[in-house]
Amino acid sequence: MRTLNAAETAAALPYGALVEALLQMFERERRGEAHAATRTSVPLAGGGVLLLMPAADARFAALKTVTVHAGNAGLGLPVVQGEVTLMDAVNGTRLLAMDGNVLTARRTAALSLAGAARAGRPVGGRMLLIGAGVQARSHAEAFAEVAGVRHLWIHARTQAHAEQLAQHMRTLGVDASAIDDPAQVSEEADVIVATTNSSTPVIPPKVRLDATVIAVGAYRADMAEVPPELVRRCAVFVDTLEGARNEAGDLIQAGIDWSTVQAFANAKAGLATPDRPVLIKTVGHALWDLAAAQLAYTQQQR
Repeated sequence: MRTLNAAETAAALPYGALVEALLQMFERERRGEAHAATRTSVPLAGGGVLLLMPAADARFAALKTVTVHAGNAGLGLPVVQGEVTLMDAVNGTRLLAMDGNVLTARRTAALSLAGAARAGRPVGGRMLLIGAGVQARSHAEAFAEVAGVRHLWIHARTQAHAEQLAQHMRTLGVDASAIDDPAQVSEEADVIVATTNSSTPVIPPKVRLDATVIAVGAYRADMAEVPPELVRRCAVFVDTLEGARNEAGDLIQAGIDWSTVQAFANAKAGLATPDRPVLIKTVGHALWDLAAAQLAYTQQQR
């Protein structure tokens, strides 16, 4: 079994190919050809937690293993550490191990693009990005590379971090700038992406009628990046209905009518119209890790 380090994992997951791999996985999920078990959580010493996320289709199986230790921040150690192992589903042979943090960052950004594609909404043009961490960087890079975003506003809690990311994106040919107040540009942005761990909304309620809003940061019922009044105005698409019902605080707090929410795998054409914003909400799923791991393995065989 070959093990890919962080740089090798990134190189094996080009964004364009990763978006296509996810779109193909949506179809396999819809046809019942791929499945994943419920995430397992095991408490660890010192307040840590071990998370196990398995998935399989007819050819491959994957297991993502993640540990989270909040106290590591004060020790100079990573708070989140993980790896993804790809196996042959027929005989169990271990095929490839990858850096879990890098794989998660890249497939999450690609998932946002794939979700927008399923909603039938383009995400090029002018982008407002709220956040400046790992997920913000991967989204900025992915949207520039795949969707052709060339104008980017970045807002973060720490202005210096927003400016650092803007400077990085300028080296990639993007007209990027750090801003103090996202409300100043929210009605100009074609796409708005939030990648924070905020417990209160960070996206301004006023957006364009044809805007695409993407929220990836909130992962608990008591967290929300999107204000309820905006959620209720949007056509809502999620990566997984089961996960969203349990974890998407943005939707839960808005009291969303779940019968109107569309999962990516079963999204109906025509639900997204130009006279209504679209909200893409993702919470993550082991099938998306499987899709990424399969792509990395295919890349290694070339």
